[in-house]
Amino acid sequence: MPGKVNPVIPEVVNQTCFYVIGQDLTVTMAAEAGQLQLNVMEPVIAFAMFTSLDYLSNAIQTLIDKCINGITANVDHCYNMVMNSIGIVTQLNPIIGYEESASIAGEALKTNKSVHQIAVLERKLITQEKWDEIYSLQNLIHPKFITK
Repeated sequence: MPGKVNPVIPEVVNQTCFYVIGQDLTVTMAAEAGQLQLNVMEPVIAFAMFTSLDYLSNAIQTLIDKCINGITANVDHCYNMVMNSIGIVTQLNPIIGYEESASIAGEALKTNKSVHQIAVLERKLITQEKWDEIYSLQNLIHPKFITK
């Protein structure tokens, strides 16, 4: 398939985690097999633990180098996704009440319109200035109680 990107590195991390889970069972069973203060299973416990740490360390470093480093957020796209989400209607609860907010959410879901379009432009429940105050990035990050 043209343009398809295989998630090979995350799959490797999953496989490494599955291996480590198996090694954890080895450690658990070996620890249970010990008798009194003498545990003849200590070599397999140490081997399983150090091998697991080594494998996890390598898998995490590979994930960082090949997948995580260089990732950047598309700020405009993220902002548009948030502002076109029906979930943002909850910010209007204290101002227009639960019933009206629920009504807007239902209409947005049915009609594929934005909360902004319904609340501000069509129903005129709040002004554009009030909308801008409620949904300013600063207020969304550090919410404050806004009333009518």
